[in-house]
Formats: sequence, C-alpha cells, structure tokens
Amino acid sequence: MSIVMLKKKKHAGDEFIAVRILQGFIFRRRRHHHRRRLLHLLPLLSTVSGCLLLLFAIVMFISPPISNHHSLHHLYSSLNKRVLINGEIESVFRVPMSGESSGRDLWASNQSNFFIGCSNSSHHFLSSEITNTKPNRYLLIATSGGLNQQRTGIVDAVVSAYILNATLVVPKLDQNSFWKDASNFSEIFDVEWFIRYLSKDVKIIKHLPEKAGKVITTRAPRKCNQKCYETRILPIFHKKHVQAVQLTKFDYRLSNQLDVSLQKLRCRVNYHALKFTDPILEMGMKLVERMRSKSTHYVALHLRYEPDMLAFSGCYYGGGDKEIKELGTIRKRWKTLHTKNPDKELRHGKCPLTPEEVGLMLRALGFGKGVHIYVASGEVYGGEKTLAPLKALFPNFYTKETIASKDELAQFSSYSSRMAALDFIVCDESDVFVANNNGNMAKILAGKRRYFGHKTTIRPNARKLYRVFHDRHNLTWEEFTSLVRKFQIGFMGEPNEVKPGRGEFHEHPLSCICENSESSRALGDSTHLQVRADKSSNGGEANDEGFSEDEQDLLETEYGEDGNNGIRDGVFQNRKNSDFLLMKSEQQQPELEEIISD
Repeated sequence: MSIVMLKKKKHAGDEFIAVRILQGFIFRRRRHHHRRRLLHLLPLLSTVSGCLLLLFAIVMFISPPISNHHSLHHLYSSLNKRVLINGEIESVFRVPMSGESSGRDLWASNQSNFFIGCSNSSHHFLSSEITNTKPNRYLLIATSGGLNQQRTGIVDAVVSAYILNATLVVPKLDQNSFWKDASNFSEIFDVEWFIRYLSKDVKIIKHLPEKAGKVITTRAPRKCNQKCYETRILPIFHKKHVQAVQLTKFDYRLSNQLDVSLQKLRCRVNYHALKFTDPILEMGMKLVERMRSKSTHYVALHLRYEPDMLAFSGCYYGGGDKEIKELGTIRKRWKTLHTKNPDKELRHGKCPLTPEEVGLMLRALGFGKGVHIYVASGEVYGGEKTLAPLKALFPNFYTKETIASKDELAQFSSYSSRMAALDFIVCDESDVFVANNNGNMAKILAGKRRYFGHKTTIRPNARKLYRVFHDRHNLTWEEFTSLVRKFQIGFMGEPNEVKPGRGEFHEHPLSCICENSESSRALGDSTHLQVRADKSSNGGEANDEGFSEDEQDLLETEYGEDGNNGIRDGVFQNRKNSDFLLMKSEQQQPELEEIISD
C-alpha cells in the first residue's frame, strides 16, 4: 500500500515539474516576443516624441507673450527680468535686432495730409510800398552764434525792419564767435533771391549807402515785442543826423508772441526767402541721393556730443573720474559759469541723450537693425568708443565724410557754417529726423518739417526718458519699449502737439499751419488746429523746462512783455537765485550760449 502511494506521489511530482517547465518556456517566449515588438516600436516612438517636442518649441517661439491676464503677465515679467546664475542674481535686458511694430507708420505722420503750410500775407498786411519805408532809415544787423542761431537772427531782422519802417541792410554774419567761420551772407544764402522774394514786404539792400548819416550801435533787449521796438529802438532814428541803427548780437531779440501777420512774415523769410547757394544745394542734394540709393527710407540724427557742449551742460555721462576731470577742465574756460548739479540737470531734461540712448530709443520705437541712419555731428566726446553702441544697433551708419570724397567736400570743409548747411539739407530731406538735444538746428528743422507736411520729427522727452534709461537693466525689453513709446507721445512731430501760443515759434510755427479743405470732415470739429495764436492764451501753463511762457521769456530777456524795462516784481519768488545769475552771466559772456546754440 505504501509502495503504491509513493509511486503516485512521484508521478504527481513529475507532472508538476513538467507543467512548471512548460509554463516557464511559454512565458519566456512571450517576454521575448514583447521585447522584439518593443524594439521594433522604439524608432517610431522616438520619432513621434521628437516631433512633439519640435512642435511645442515652435508654438512657444511664435506665440505672443501672455499679456492679457495681469497675474500671468506679472509672473512672466518677473521671471524674464532676473535669472539665477551660479547663485547670483543677474538682470536680463535683451535688445532685439529687429524693430517691433508700434501700430503706427514709422515713416510718415498719421495726420500730415490734413494740414498745410500757409504763410501768405493777408489783405490787411501792408506792403513795403504802402507802409512808406523811410528813405533815410536803415537797419543794420550783426547776427551771433552758429549757422542756425544766425538764421533765427536773420528771420527776426526782417520782421524788425518791417516794424521800424526801415530799409534792411543784408545782415552781417558772425565771424568771430566760437564757430570761427569767415563766410559772409552771400556765401551761404542766395542773396539775390532773398532780396527779390521779400521785396513786397521789406526793402532790402546789400550795403549801407556811403552818404548815409550817423550810425548808432546798440543792442535790442531779449524777446523784445513790437511795442518794445517802437519805444526803445524807433526813437533813436529821430535823433539828429542819425540815419542808421546797428543792432549787435542779434539773436532772440524778437518776442515769441507777435501778431499773426508778423508771424507769417517770419515764416515767409525762414521757409521761402532763405535759400542756400547753388554749390551748397547741389552738394547737399548729392548726399541725399546717395542716402536714397542705399535705402528707400533713412533716418537723420543730429548728434550734439562735442566736449565743449557736454562741459557746458554740467551733466554727468558715466565716464567716471576721467570724464569729470576732462570736462571740468573745459568748464574752467568760462569764469562766470556757475556750478551745476548733474542730477538736477538730468531730472529737468537738460542733458543731451548719449549715442547709445538715442539708439535704444529708436529701437524701442520700432526701427530695426537694417535701418540706414545719417549722423550730423561734430567731434564726438570719446570718439569711436562712444559711438560703438549706436553703430552696433544701427550698422548702416553714415556721415557726409563717409558718402562724399575729400575732394567733393574741399570747398566746404574749412567753413563750419557751410558744412552745417550740408547737414541741414540731408536732415531736412530725411524721412525721419531725430535729435539728442534741443538746440537751434533741432528746433528750426522741427518747425520747417511741420510747415512742409509734418514729416516725422522725434524730439526725445528727456525729462521722462532719463529714468527709463537709468533703470533699464531692471526692466525687460518689453517693459522698456512700452515706457519709451508712452513717454514719446506728443514728441513725434504730429499736429496739435502743443497748444496755440505755447512753445518756441521757430519750433512750432502754428500761425503758419492751416487745415486743408478736407480735414474738417476727416478729423471732426474737436480737433481743429487753432492758428490764431494772437487770440489764444497759454493760461500760465508750464513749458518743458517747468516755467510758464511769461517766466521763460523773462528769464531770457531784459524787457518784459508788459512793456516795462527790467524784470517784473515777484517773478522769481519761487525760483532759485542761481537761475537768475545764469541769465546775467549769459548776457555778460555771449560765447556760453553760442556753444550749445546749434
């Protein structure tokens, strides 16, 4: 019995072992089969995964930044603003190579077609024949400063002669100032055209007659209005044997506020009668054609960054002790120049933008690396090192010296005013004009470009932009761009950027800009340009320097608009004495303002 039981157990055990072996064999084949299937699927799975990753990367690259949701935008900005590298915080400020769309046409004003220049005299304006210009009454003018400061003097000289019923002798240009240019009027401007074009307004002669009587030399007060000329200058002609009055250093000697008919005369002189000589015009237009041959559009930059100009400004430009020492030495040339607070000058927008800051502003406004830029400048402080950031942003960088040969420029190169005239032409003909300063050339070109169609003219809002430039490394590029575009609204050369009666007339010749026949319907009654500046009031509003129009005039004048000689009582109650002292020092030392004039 026991033997039988043992045999049954042994047989059952053998069957169990056989079953286990068979199961192991089957499972092994299944595992091998699955492994073979996985090996065949692996390339396919890798390909699919790679495609998904590539698709995800493309979507992330082309998709716009998340900006509609405030919290997500804040998170995105915070992450992009600073990154952790080797345990240290490093700021991120990446300037793109291309310009991003700003939603406006970079090369034209949105409303330029609605306005036209209008300086023709009205039927109320008396011609030189009707006003009975006195036969023995001659006005001689000696201008001051660089080319564009002298241009303002020439314009105002014609109006002054009209007020005084005097014959104007062609103005004498400044040949002894900081600019040291021996050119006379006829070597820069077409004198025959000047006399002929204005013949109905003012009688003009080339030279004072030899038989003219006694000549009295004096200086008109700053910002002298019509009443001022009638009470201060006209009586001199009534003196015995006096037939001629010579007004020296004739710059800004005529008020910014005049009757509309006189303002229109200003425009006729500035925009029509003053024409450069043929050699200057021909060379200037050659430069324009060469810029046009390189690109359909170009930007012109008037860059004032000479050592003397920077020293005079009293600003700090980041050059360390070397800069402070060098510019400080230059400032010592002018003994009456008081010390300035660099931070205060910067906050008040009185420091010119550096070349790098100009480049960053243009890129933020939408101008990409491929834009061609013409630079009108003198000696740049720091040379190529200073210009390097601007050239990196805009490598298509040109000057008159790079697009014209020495032989072509030879007849102009020894004369600063003639060289400046070439730059003036190229800047005036540009699609976009920008300046890093608010000197005379920038102002006159801004006014002329408004008059002839509101061509895009960028004036940096320095009072607001200085903080954006200073803090840019704590901002993302998107944040920087947004702030620059916001602060430049009203500083792009568009119509109606200033109220009638406000601003420098040569920069904002509102009396000479009218709406065309279709503008009323297109713009609506609420946006009509008011051209009757004589009927408008500035309401005591502050200008860009923080002064009201009256205060600004008085800061620059010896003669108040109310007809009283001297400074009105109480005007300086809220102003520091240093501002008044600066005004006095500028009157005593003319060369100070000549440095920054153009």
